[in-house]
Amino acid sequence: MQQIKAWLQTTPYKEYAITVASADASFRKYYRLSHKNHSVILMDASLEKHSLTPFVDITARLLHVKVKAPEILAQNLSLGYLILEDFGSTNLLDVLKPENFSPLYEKAIDEIIKIQKADTTDLPLYDKAFLHREMDLMQEWYLEKKLALHVNKKEKECIASALEAISAVVLSQPQNIFVHRDFHSRNIMLTSQNELGIIDYQDAMNGALTYDLVSLLKDCYIAFSREDIEALALLFARKKGLHVKDEIFLKWFDFMGLQRHIKVLGIFSRLYLRDAKEGYLKDIPLTLHYVIETALRYDETKSFGKLLRQLSPD
Repeated sequence: MQQIKAWLQTTPYKEYAITVASADASFRKYYRLSHKNHSVILMDASLEKHSLTPFVDITARLLHVKVKAPEILAQNLSLGYLILEDFGSTNLLDVLKPENFSPLYEKAIDEIIKIQKADTTDLPLYDKAFLHREMDLMQEWYLEKKLALHVNKKEKECIASALEAISAVVLSQPQNIFVHRDFHSRNIMLTSQNELGIIDYQDAMNGALTYDLVSLLKDCYIAFSREDIEALALLFARKKGLHVKDEIFLKWFDFMGLQRHIKVLGIFSRLYLRDAKEGYLKDIPLTLHYVIETALRYDETKSFGKLLRQLSPD
């Protein structure tokens, strides 16, 4: 904090009061700087300075396609600090309810369509190897470390077969798409002007069409009915002008969701076990439900869904 205060003395924000705004799943911290009726956000990435250059780069790409990313007002990359436009403290998760989620999600779908127009040049590729590296976190961190299970040879073969099927379907859909990677309700801010402000996009990649749509509609922190989510997914397909049968698009969507949620089971478990972030434990049951419910729908993954249901606690 002394280093932060010393740096602020060199900026136009030296008179601003500092309060904690939030922390996230990484080692970044966020502070709100306030003075009179104005406030800005200080991102403290001093423990992971490598994330700042991508953040600055991706911010520029998103602003270029009219996505409401925060304007960068000041920066010191060597110390690990950025000062950003303040979107307020209300995120989509704070306001989503059964009576309002559909129009809010439609609004967010429009943002995904804008995001997908952003430049993908030199972004890391969401290829087969990366898809599997993420999914492998589930067996290591959820099954073996969190549940303390010994996964036998037959079970490993069942898991491997399902993961192969999942990556094949993910890679069969349109690629070379700008992917935010964490486009969910905690990373979509509702501004005082009722606009959607988009944050936490520094890990963007070049990947599949439905990734951000799945992050939004099959959110690990809140869920709505399958029927409503399918309708919104197909609305996206229509808005994109895709010439593909509904059942094919929904399979793309579901298998992308399987990939993401299998990964997240591992990540939430790792955040708890390795990083002592207990808050993510409560989000594992919904994530697990998504995986099992979706896996049981398809022949290629049905055995995996049954296995996961058998191995996981009630």
